[in-house]
Amino acid sequence: MVGNQTSQCEFILLGLSDFKDFSIPVSMLILLIYVATLAGNLIIISLVVTESHLQTPMYFFLSNLASLNIFSSSISASHLSFDIFTGNRLILYSTCITQVFFFSWFVSTESFMLEIMSYDRYVAICQPLRYTTMMSFHLSVQLAFSIWVLNFVCCLVHTLCVLRLSFPDPTTIPGLFCELYQLIQLSSSDTYLNYLLLYTEVSCFSVTGFLITFLSYVYIFKTILRMKVKDGRRKAYSTCSSHLTVVFIFYGTAFFNYLHPKTKDLLSGRLMSVFYTVFTPLLNPIIYSLRNTELKSALQKTLSRMGSTP
Repeated sequence: MVGNQTSQCEFILLGLSDFKDFSIPVSMLILLIYVATLAGNLIIISLVVTESHLQTPMYFFLSNLASLNIFSSSISASHLSFDIFTGNRLILYSTCITQVFFFSWFVSTESFMLEIMSYDRYVAICQPLRYTTMMSFHLSVQLAFSIWVLNFVCCLVHTLCVLRLSFPDPTTIPGLFCELYQLIQLSSSDTYLNYLLLYTEVSCFSVTGFLITFLSYVYIFKTILRMKVKDGRRKAYSTCSSHLTVVFIFYGTAFFNYLHPKTKDLLSGRLMSVFYTVFTPLLNPIIYSLRNTELKSALQKTLSRMGSTP
C-alpha cells in the first residue's frame, strides 16, 4: 500500500535501536553532552553580550554560531535521547516535517555563517585599515539577519515541496531524526522537482561558499607569512586557526554523513550522524575557548569577578 501525506500519520525512526541493551547509559551520555553544549555556547553568548571589547563583528558572528549550535543540537539530542530512553521509534508525520524544516534551516544558516566569518577574518587581516568601513557592526547585523531570512525562505520552499510527496506505508527512516534528503530518497512519488531544487541550491551556494572560504584563507595565509611582528602573526593564527578548525569539522562530518555510500542499516553512518549532530555543537565552543586568547581572557575576568563577589 502507498500512503500519502494526508493518510500517513507516523514514520518509524531506526535511530540507535542497535543499542537497546544500553539505552539508559547512552541516553544519559547524550543528555550530558547536550547540557555541556548548552553551557558552552551560552557562555560564549553571554561573554559577547556583557564584555564590551568582544562586541565586534567577529564575535557577533560567533554568538550567532553559538545560537545555531544550541538550536540544532536541541533538535537532534533531545529527540534521540527520548527515543532511546522510551524505546518509542514512532514519530508523527507533522513532527517529522517540523524537524526537517528547522534542522535544515539551522544547518544551512550555520554554513553561511561560517563563510561570512571567513570573509570577516580576511578583511580584518588583509584590509585592516578598511575594516571598520567594510565590516561595520551595523553591516554585520544586516548580513546576519539576511542569512537567517534567506535560509528560512529556502528551507520553507523545500519543506513545502516535501508535503506534496507520498511515502510507502509503513516508512522506516534509517536515521536519528527526520532529514530532508532522507525523506526525498524514501518517497514513492516523483521527486524530480525536489532533487532539482536541492541540487541547484547546493551547487550554487556550496560552490560560492567554498570559494569565499578558500580564497579568504589563501589571502589570509599569504598576509600572515609576510608579517614581521611575531605578536601580530600569533594573534592572527590564533583567531584563524580556531575558525578553520570548526570549518573542517563542520564540512568534513557533513560530507561523510551525506555523501559517502551507505546502506539503510549501516551502523557507521548513524554513528557519524551522532557525531555530526551531537558532538560537533559541543566541540565548537571548546575549540574557540581554547584557541582564542580574547575569549579565554574574558572568561577568566568573568570568573574572577564572580569569585570576588561576596
